[in-house]
Amino acid sequence: MARITREKPERGPRRDRDEMEMPMDDAEGGDGPGKKKYRKFRKDNRCRFCREKGKLSRVDYKDIHILQKLCTAQGKLFSRKRSGNCARHQRAVKIAVKRARFLALLPFVG
Repeated sequence: MARITREKPERGPRRDRDEMEMPMDDAEGGDGPGKKKYRKFRKDNRCRFCREKGKLSRVDYKDIHILQKLCTAQGKLFSRKRSGNCARHQRAVKIAVKRARFLALLPFVG
């Protein structure tokens, strides 16, 4: 017995042959002068302690304002990904926060 097959319809938007052969205008997305280039804002993605060679080069347990920026409202430390610190300075921040908590400069919980 012969098998009957049907042709599958084309998927996607249907286009006429005339539309496919027409060149695109500059305003519609061509590479001409009318197209705006999208520039993504890039911030300096280095560690905040590595960036500044002056007073921020060392992590100090007495500098409460900087340590508070690296902690959540509940008192937890932000991760390296969230805070932007390198591994070396993230370890130093961890020790500084523990010292500041022990001396009652920072709260253990928010």
